[in-house]
Amino acid sequence: MLKDEVAKALKVIQEGGIILYPTDTIWGIGCDATNTEAIKKIYQLKQRSEAKSMLVLLDTDAKLPSYISEVPDLAYDLIEFAENPLTLIMPGAKNISSAIIGEDGSVGIRISSHPFCQQLIQRMRKPLVSTSANISGKPSPQYFGQIDAEIINGVDYVVDLDQHSMEIKNPSTIMKLAPDGRFEFIRR
Repeated sequence: MLKDEVAKALKVIQEGGIILYPTDTIWGIGCDATNTEAIKKIYQLKQRSEAKSMLVLLDTDAKLPSYISEVPDLAYDLIEFAENPLTLIMPGAKNISSAIIGEDGSVGIRISSHPFCQQLIQRMRKPLVSTSANISGKPSPQYFGQIDAEIINGVDYVVDLDQHSMEIKNPSTIMKLAPDGRFEFIRR
């Protein structure tokens, strides 16, 4: 089942589509992080300003140097020892669409521990865009049953996993990390 869902989602993403999928935190809307047209579809669906950046998921921290010019050593320790899912906003974003790079050249990256996300990212060989499955300004859904029909109907594929789970999941902790190791919490 997992393998089939990964294959279906991969096909949609490779064709420039957007998906609704479970993560290690809340449900996400995603696409290929190098596909600007697909990213714009997500902004339109969420009715969100393109000035608000979205994060990307990777399956392993070994891939960080492919997408961040200068990964601070602290990033690896933070990822390894984080008790909760952690998104790190780091400057020097590269090899992804400019549509998800902040005005300051940064991008938020989270290493996802969710089996679906891990397998999909491995097969994509690219980062996966991830943004909460809600219309901008509305609350983020804590499980699938809270997702707006507008979002469900607006994506190209809804991953058929974890949809019946009522487990309350929260968004990740977000930290902004400078190359010199200075950091600040954006969301705890």
